[in-house]
Order: sequence, then structure tokens, then C-alpha cells
Amino acid sequence: MMAYTAKDYGKLVGMEGFSETLIKNHFTLYQGYVTNTNKLLDTLAAMVKEGKTGTPEYAELKRRMGFEFNGMRLHEYYFENLGGKVTPDKAGKLGKRLAEDFGGFENWEKDFRGTATMRGIGWTILYQDDVTGRLINQWINDHETGHLAGAVPVLVLDVFEHAFMIDYGLKRADYIEAFFKNTNWSAAESRLR
Repeated sequence: MMAYTAKDYGKLVGMEGFSETLIKNHFTLYQGYVTNTNKLLDTLAAMVKEGKTGTPEYAELKRRMGFEFNGMRLHEYYFENLGGKVTPDKAGKLGKRLAEDFGGFENWEKDFRGTATMRGIGWTILYQDDVTGRLINQWINDHETGHLAGAVPVLVLDVFEHAFMIDYGLKRADYIEAFFKNTNWSAAESRLR
């Protein structure tokens, strides 16, 4: 099986509101998730071959898989929905869905920002329910707890301290403002089903 490879997001260096130090540190952290995902997959496959599936070590590594894999994949979604320079098209496909499901773009944004400023570490994700198409803002603890089954991530915001502390200290709201100024709305819209 082919190993995962870290994607190159170097084009994000120089974004307004994100220092080179912060973004490059973030890339290094992401690379660690890719590396650990590959190591876990290899180790788990070896344990299966060795008949060690009933061991506590196997169980713990299986539990760890969600953290490492989601750490990798959520960072990819996050980096891919950064780098934009334009305001959202409120008359576009995503804008219309947000207005329909939240009673207006402004209401959606208030809910998304409110979710993102909750105490804790994790992610704020705008999901689309794969069954009904409804858009829902959701808080994710760490990388693996709180995901909506079958829902598709549309817009992903990293709200772990590593995403903003170097540039913003404890001012998470200022970081969220910088995120919105750099959101690639076409990437988010392309994820809609």
C-alpha cells in the first residue's frame, strides 16, 4: 500500500495576518501527522500479521489512529481553504445554502465565530449533512471527537493554540478575523455536494 505524502502548501507563506514562523511551524506539525499516520498503519498491519490484535497495545494504537489520521486530513482541508483574497459570493451556491440553512450569511458567520471562540482546543467545521444537504457548524475536540457521521467538511478552521498563539497570543478572535480575511471561498464551495 502507498504511504501518505505531505502536500506542499508553501503558497500560503506570506498571507496577511499569518507570520512566516507561524505558518511554517504549522506545516511542520502537519508533516508529523502524516508521518505518524504512516507509522501507525505499518505497525498495525504488522500486528495483524503477527496475531497481536487482541493485545492492549493494538487497541491503543487503533484508538490513536483517529487522532493522527484526522490531524493529517483536517490540516489538509484547513490549508486548502486558506489563501483566498476575495469576499464570499453571497449569491453563489454556498452563500445561498448558508442563507437558507441559517437565515442569512451573517447568522451563519455569527454561529461559526461563536463555535470557534468556545473554550477548548480543536476545530470548527462547517459540515454538510450527506443525507439532507443541511449545513451545520460543529465543534470537534482534539481531532477525532464530535464529527458528524456521514457529513462532509465544507469549511475547516483550526482552533488549536498552535494555529494562532505565535502571532496572536490569547487573542483567538483576532486570529479568526485573519482566517476570514484569507478564506478561499471557492475551495469551500467546491466541497458542497
